[in-house]
Amino acid sequence: MTSTYAVLSEGLEKRFGQTRAVTGLDLAVPEGTVRGVLGPNGAGKTTAVRLLTTLLRPDAGSARVAGHDLVREAAAVRRAIGVTGQSTSVDGDLTGRQNLRLFARLHRVPGPDRRVGELLERMGLLEAADRAASTYSGGMLRRLDLAASLVRRPAVLFLDEPTTGLDPASRNDIWDAVRELKRQGTTVLLTTQYLEEADQLADDITLVDRGRAALTGTPAELKALVGAFAEAVVADPDALPRAAAVLDQLTGGKPSFDHERGAVGAISRRPGLTLPALVRELDAAGVPLLDASLRAPTLDEVFLRLTRNTDDTGNTDDTAGIGGTGDLKEAAA
Repeated sequence: MTSTYAVLSEGLEKRFGQTRAVTGLDLAVPEGTVRGVLGPNGAGKTTAVRLLTTLLRPDAGSARVAGHDLVREAAAVRRAIGVTGQSTSVDGDLTGRQNLRLFARLHRVPGPDRRVGELLERMGLLEAADRAASTYSGGMLRRLDLAASLVRRPAVLFLDEPTTGLDPASRNDIWDAVRELKRQGTTVLLTTQYLEEADQLADDITLVDRGRAALTGTPAELKALVGAFAEAVVADPDALPRAAAVLDQLTGGKPSFDHERGAVGAISRRPGLTLPALVRELDAAGVPLLDASLRAPTLDEVFLRLTRNTDDTGNTDDTAGIGGTGDLKEAAA
């Protein structure tokens, strides 16, 4: 295990009775980066966070967080990390300032008032600092909760779906805070259900499925892995089946329909598809076109494609040649 990784786990496992929530999780998160962890509901993301933050004890495997062994040095791990969970940890009866002072005193932070003032200003909460937290909006509560996890300047910050339920403006505030933390050298492990969030913030993304890391790569690498997205928008809804047949033949992917727009699209499983070839084949099939496009897939499309195709070994159809590492960087090396 090397100190260049802020989080490094090998074969981490956790069972609850007959349920295997985490099944051999391997993670390697370099210091000073943001790692997005994505997966369908029940994939084991939150259990993995609870393991890595010492809230649960692993049944097998090993891990080091901020250079400390997860089991043998659990207290040192806790001193080195910050955690923002899915539910807020602040006291609604206390003001924002009082909440942060409480956390500062619990963590024995030197110069607590100065640190509290810094965090209130960074999170845009100075004007509301002396109001009861119960009067805060959802976005303000999440920012206060994030500030509480930063009181002692953690080396590694775990964010478990930190923007769930927030409006776009509040979500952008959290995103800005995460970007600033990265600039200051903090390592962030972020679980999220928002694919755009991972695309915006993460240096690398790990897709977790059935309790293990199925694949890791940058957003661009994951998008390139699944091929281009071909789409046709038709002038006559009756032509959608013909357009779908053309896309099926050209891409080898399963067509998906957007009946409201009169569109059909598919992710190409075959290299070399061009837009002129797509338009030519649609025209030959008598499809009246309003528009046709060939573009990089969104991260949402990548996520659905790769998690849908994951088999029981944790590999996907697209990663058969990766040698079982699930890491695009290792595959390219």
